Amino acid sequence: MIGDVLNWFGDPAHWQGTDGIPARLLQHLGYTALALVFALIIAIPLGLYVGHTGRGAVLLVSGGNAIRALPTLGLVTFLFLLFTESEISTIIGLVVLAIPPILAGTYAGLQATDHGVVDAAQGIGMTGWQRLWKVEVPISLPLVLGGVRNSVLQLVATAAVAAYVGLGGLGRFLLDGLAILDYPQVVAGALLTTLLAVVLDLALAGVQRLLVPKGVRLAQAASGKKAKV
Repeated sequence: MIGDVLNWFGDPAHWQGTDGIPARLLQHLGYTALALVFALIIAIPLGLYVGHTGRGAVLLVSGGNAIRALPTLGLVTFLFLLFTESEISTIIGLVVLAIPPILAGTYAGLQATDHGVVDAAQGIGMTGWQRLWKVEVPISLPLVLGGVRNSVLQLVATAAVAAYVGLGGLGRFLLDGLAILDYPQVVAGALLTTLLAVVLDLALAGVQRLLVPKGVRLAQAASGKKAKV
């Protein structure tokens, strides 16, 4: 099987045209990026609001858990029957999947912020808006970005459902391979999806290191050492 998979990757025909690896990879990235943008637009402001004010926390947790339980393939299929548009149904389904991790990470990040620091900021005269953006958001960034990374990993793994409603992406290698019992193609599609997820996670880890203030990273490292002791 390993030799067959290597031969599949070595075939120049699989690297060319609209059905080739580069084209399918770009399609997969496109679905992931578009769904992530919409999820960020929805989840980040909502998570900041709930985390900062404490209002609607119970609804957020229960709603997030309910959304996580939805089967993405079933949701995409239902939306496809509803809208009869493959692109719309796929993106909506992926957005619904991507929202809970970002929402939970944003809310948890603000809730984990040291209340003493927030009280000190209030004591020196900072408004609620200033406390949010100058104190709470910078401190909560590790958890917020952790939620984004989790969401991206789920999106990359699940964007394969686009193939089931006639779209492209790496899921085509899985679906088309199964249809003709071409197992090297199926394995290749799975490997490409896994590799894409790993590369994106490493890239986001680098972005996280750049965005998180050094003081917050040092504080996290110190708390981690204390926890081990």
